[in-house]
Amino acid sequence: MSKKYIVSLTADERLILEQLTKKGKSPAYKINHARILLKADTNTLDGGWTDEAISMALDISIPTIERVRKLFVELGLEAALNREKSVSRKYHKLDGEQEARLIAIACSQAPVGQARWTLRLLQARMVELEIVENISHETIRQTLKKTNLNLGSKNHGLFRQKLQQNLSTTWKTS
Repeated sequence: MSKKYIVSLTADERLILEQLTKKGKSPAYKINHARILLKADTNTLDGGWTDEAISMALDISIPTIERVRKLFVELGLEAALNREKSVSRKYHKLDGEQEARLIAIACSQAPVGQARWTLRLLQARMVELEIVENISHETIRQTLKKTNLNLGSKNHGLFRQKLQQNLSTTWKTS
């Protein structure tokens, strides 16, 4: 079976890859990718190694070798040497200011008729105040969990503030 992606390095590319493998200052995956490209190069006297030979010599899987060759042919040297950026990265739904406003609401007095804030009440309040266009109660939960704020506890928000005020007046009078 013939290879679909043929690696043909220029003299400059070969020099860059050889320097990269000799320095040892780069991440291991990058050095391995450079070695794969050097071994697969068809512009050498032996016409380049087979994937199986490269795999045996470098102890790297054949799918990795195929992927590096494909990246080199389709996207160039830089893409073949560096890892792909993660496309499944989860971005934060709330920025710092929005998180601060959420915490301020959660620490404030609960709405009339409610003993305490619930995740769904906080969700509705954030949308009502136009802090966010929409948000799930799960995002509210994760944000509050990150700050160790417990909605079921009586030791947050107004209760804590009143307790501190009472303590400070007690210390002043004694």
